[in-house]
Amino acid sequence: MGTLLLGKRILVTGVITDASIAYHAARLAQEEGAEVVLTGYGRLSLVERVADRLPEPAPVIELDVTDARQLAALPDRVREHLDGLDGVVHSIAFGPAAALGGNFLHTDWADVATAVQVSAFSYKALATACLPLMRDGGSLVGIDFDATVAWPSYDWMGVSKAALEATSRYLARHLGGRGIRSNLVAAGPIRTMAAKSIPGFADFEAIWETRSPLPWDLRDPEPAARGVVALLSDWFPRTTGEIVHVDGGVHAMGA
Repeated sequence: MGTLLLGKRILVTGVITDASIAYHAARLAQEEGAEVVLTGYGRLSLVERVADRLPEPAPVIELDVTDARQLAALPDRVREHLDGLDGVVHSIAFGPAAALGGNFLHTDWADVATAVQVSAFSYKALATACLPLMRDGGSLVGIDFDATVAWPSYDWMGVSKAALEATSRYLARHLGGRGIRSNLVAAGPIRTMAAKSIPGFADFEAIWETRSPLPWDLRDPEPAARGVVALLSDWFPRTTGEIVHVDGGVHAMGA
């Protein structure tokens, strides 16, 4: 048992399977001394089964980040398990099929709006919902995919990730006075359930095989999860508005 997050109270969203970055962030947080609560959307029974695989089974709260009523109820739901929060992990993203796969020029606004709301605006919505629980400050950490370039097939999800990056910077500006930091971990590609929904995901694999200066394992979410836990800890007390790349170094390489 480590002590990096000893005594911390952490809310982790986006756990669907034990292959996800969010799951491993929750696992490592517990191993470093934190109390963890998860949120789930849709198939809660699946999330609950995954939660039982953690070192300490974690409670699961239903949360649809596009539902204002559920967001308003979140503080009371969390207080059933924890008396406050020191950290929140945002690992939520979704884009309709029409917003990906090379359809960029033909995607309708309704599909773009869904992608931006769920993948970017939800970070702000989650943060403000959790403010009553973070009276002593804390750390917000979101999962990102580098949006400084245009990736093959990623299309409007790439635009949504750019919006997420901007949202994090504005949260850093507006919440810094409350002692709350906002940072992102830009992870390399991992073979998660979310990745399987991206047409042309094999193109990402080829990019990382040829451009990553450090060996990159698409089956290992732990490096990115370690980045999340580090940002949740007190070892980055004056870092906010930052994007930490855990991608083997691909973001820094030329073509």
